[in-house]
Parts: sequence; C-alpha cells; structure tokens
Amino acid sequence: MAVLLSKGRFRARLAQSDEDLAAAQALRTRAFGTGALDADAFDPVCAHVLVEDLQDEGALVCCFRMLTMDSGAEIGRSYSAQFYDLSSLEGFSGRMVEMGRFCIHPDRTDPDILRVAWGAMTAYVDRNGIQMLFGCSSFAGTETAEYLDAFAMLKHRHLAPKRWLPRVKAPDVFRFASKLRRRPDVKKAMLRMPPLLRTYLMMGGWVSDHAVVDRHMNTLHVFTGLEIGAIPPARKRLLRAVAG
Repeated sequence: MAVLLSKGRFRARLAQSDEDLAAAQALRTRAFGTGALDADAFDPVCAHVLVEDLQDEGALVCCFRMLTMDSGAEIGRSYSAQFYDLSSLEGFSGRMVEMGRFCIHPDRTDPDILRVAWGAMTAYVDRNGIQMLFGCSSFAGTETAEYLDAFAMLKHRHLAPKRWLPRVKAPDVFRFASKLRRRPDVKKAMLRMPPLLRTYLMMGGWVSDHAVVDRHMNTLHVFTGLEIGAIPPARKRLLRAVAG
C-alpha cells in the first residue's frame, strides 16, 4: 500500500486498484452532485490520492487526483487547458503537478481532513521534485453575485504574475479583474472563498484574471497556480511538519 501520510485517525494513500478508483469516482459524484458518474478520460492517466478514516473502517472521506508533467511544455495535456489558454506557462522549466477533482465527503467537517490532504500533497511534491502545483479552484454554483467580495479580493491581492497569466479560452467567463471596481470586504471575501482556494492563497498562490462559468459541473472556477519555491518559509515548515 503506497501510504503518503498517516496522521491521527486519517490515512492518505495512493489508489492501487480499479476498486480504489471506483470509490473515488463515487465520492466525487456524491460531493459534486453531478448525477451521472463523475469519470472522464483524465482518470486513467492520473495518480489518485484517497484519504481514509481509520476509526470508521477505512471509510473514504476525501480524494483528489494528480497529473504530473516534466515541464510546462506538456501543459496542453492538462485538464485545465480545456478551459484556459495556458501558453504563457509553456516556458516553465520545472516539474509540475495538476491537482484536480478535490472533494471532501459532504457529511464530514473535521478540519484535519483538509490538513492531511495537504500534507499528502506536500509529501508527493517533495518526493517527486515538483516546482509548481496548479489546477482549477471552484466556487459552488454559476451565479457571481454572492462572490463579488471574494473576486474583488482575488483581483486586488492574488492575480497571477503577468508572465504566467492565463488568457481567455472558454466561451462563458466572468472577467472580474476588469469588471469589478469595488474594494473587497475582507471578512465577507474570506467567508465566501472555497477552503481549497483559501489554502492555496495562504501559501502564496495566484489566480487567473477571469473565472470560467462551468455549467456542466455547476461551478465558477479560477485557474490557480502555486510556485513551490515561493511558499513562505514558515508555511512550508508547517506543511512539512504535517507531512512528516
């Protein structure tokens, strides 16, 4: 069993079988509420991380998948490249991982689940010499009105560096960086920010200047990147303490 991390009652491991993948797909289907089984052509080429509750007969409580690339030259084969023009990242020379389909069981609220998931990701990044982590960070629903403070904060504090900034590709987008003029209410913004995206931002992550309206998944999502070398030292120590 390829265990990445075991902490308290939770264990994170890599999927090893078709049964493991089927369990992850079933959890995703329930968490995302897509109706039909959440499975696609990226599943067979990704590594899948399962977070299990050892005090509940190994019940699956969280999962995500990872697509590893040797450099930005391969970014066109990523899931995100379907929705964003990522040609600006083709010159990134280091190894990259796309993290996707992240979900936590809707009946589970223990904050340690997210911590263990990030600890497992940190262990994977360290073991494989990854220099950038990226993916699509999703807001529930496709209406922008309730997230305006969150988008305003992304505009004012967290836009991607110009050299990496994704360009528009999807037909239906919300160009928040050019359209929003409001100053963000920080408290409201953080309350509406998805937990996964909040964690990215705390570590120095950045986002695209527009959100994609994904009606199939019933989400708004922003491209999110995190350069491992840019993570603040104190935050990196904390992550590695969890991963250790």
